[in-house]
Amino acid sequence: MRTVTINAVIPFDKIYMPGEAPGEKKPFQTLYLLHGIFGSYTDWISGTCIQRWAEEKNLAVIMPSGENHFYVDCKANGERFGEFIGRELPEKMRELFPLSSRREDTFIGGLSMGGYGAIINGLKYHSTFGRIAGLSSALIFDDICNDKQDLAQTVFGKNFYRTVFGEQEQREGSDGDYFALAERAAVSGIDIPEVYLCCGTEDFLRAKNQEFAEFLKIKGITCCYEEGPGGHEWDFWNRYIKKVLDWLPLDKENGGVNSGNVGIQ
Repeated sequence: MRTVTINAVIPFDKIYMPGEAPGEKKPFQTLYLLHGIFGSYTDWISGTCIQRWAEEKNLAVIMPSGENHFYVDCKANGERFGEFIGRELPEKMRELFPLSSRREDTFIGGLSMGGYGAIINGLKYHSTFGRIAGLSSALIFDDICNDKQDLAQTVFGKNFYRTVFGEQEQREGSDGDYFALAERAAVSGIDIPEVYLCCGTEDFLRAKNQEFAEFLKIKGITCCYEEGPGGHEWDFWNRYIKKVLDWLPLDKENGGVNSGNVGIQ
């Protein structure tokens, strides 16, 4: 057992003005939002306006700590980060907060490493999540399969990818292989979550995101792909997380005011 810290935005605090009919009280639609490598559960709150926009849209947002393990079930130490994201966390959050249990009300997204985690777990746990959003996703599985000595391996040690993804011969076709997951989903006849991908035109991951978006479309998986000015940076993610929220099939906003819109008529 391990302890995982989360941030949660639950838009409870709206009050209704005299003469304004309260909206129907029902469980909140929910976005599970994953941070990038070297990040933490605080990143999305400190780096973007996600809290304000979520409250405006009556959307619950759950932001867990990912501990730099790519949100996969680790082969070497048995830590089940993927199962935690895809099964345990939604179950526990629904016990604690009034969140919808419906697949079509439950979404997963993330940036960089978190985008990778959203894609693989959204596809693997397709009965949990109705939509998947990846911002500047770290679609570097070819580097992972080849044990490339990149920044992660430099910081965490040369055996980092082996600890997380297992031996080299175990990686291709595994649950960390987003191409394999998408391929299996496409031929299985399951109800595949719709996918939104975006990347900055100056981002070093641009080509890999373009490649995966095209692969999804070839396989008949609904995918919206967008690009815009920017690199691997918060200015881009702040703009595009708003686009993600606009893309999600959210219920029409209820009325009421909170601390963020007092005095707005």
